[in-house]
Amino acid sequence: MKKPILFLTTLCCLLIACEDVEKKAGEKLQQARQAYEAGRYNEAKMQIDSIKILYPKAFDTRRAGIYLMQDVELAEQQKTLAYLDSLLQIRQAELEDQKGRFVLEKDTAYQQIGRYLAPAQVIEKNLHRSYLRFQTDETGMMSLTSIYCGKGNIHHTAVKVTAPDGTFAETPASKDSYETSDLGEKIEKADYKLGEDGGIILFVGQHKDQNLRVTYTGDRTYSTTLSRADRQAAADVYQLSQLLSSITQIKKDMEEAERKIRFVEENMKKRKTETGE
Repeated sequence: MKKPILFLTTLCCLLIACEDVEKKAGEKLQQARQAYEAGRYNEAKMQIDSIKILYPKAFDTRRAGIYLMQDVELAEQQKTLAYLDSLLQIRQAELEDQKGRFVLEKDTAYQQIGRYLAPAQVIEKNLHRSYLRFQTDETGMMSLTSIYCGKGNIHHTAVKVTAPDGTFAETPASKDSYETSDLGEKIEKADYKLGEDGGIILFVGQHKDQNLRVTYTGDRTYSTTLSRADRQAAADVYQLSQLLSSITQIKKDMEEAERKIRFVEENMKKRKTETGE
């Protein structure tokens, strides 16, 4: 008689324990659902994750938690997308106000992405002049070009900008330089992207109200001064590049949110098909 009684006692304990696990897991799930309905998505996800960790054998509740997690992720991405869309509209309105101050150079026949220049730095206004030109493409990628014009080549690949107090910024050797000539005039150009410019772009913008000296480094050196217009161009184009970069990043984030929404919706559709919801 003792064995049947012991078996029944053990079975009852197991049933009670299982009921207790499901009850506690259900409480977590309810807390997650309340957080979801209140728009506290991170809290909801934490509660759902805790069910898997604390109650791994609460299978029904864990399954319900997975379904709720899909609802949470969908709502979260939809909220993110709505926020990004409103932010994009603000940034694009700012761009409309700003871009009239610049010249967009773009040949649609072979260029997908154009570049913005300060009006004072367009090529037509700067023939036969050695100077630093600042530009940003339509995605916000900013760069500077060191342009040398003279009777003889110096074969420069780097430049140094020095302020009156002796502080300076200097580029590393350019990864993209080239030389040509026009009616006996030697023309050299070297490009440096922001981040690969030795800090010159920011340095010029920060010292735009000071007289700055530019030294071209090559087989020989050549020095000149940056005009006020050139210094202002560095500051203005940098600000534009930051705005364009912000717009580019927002668009990327929107694409990522849309991709996640499609993924969750596909999983939800598959779930409903399998469960007959």
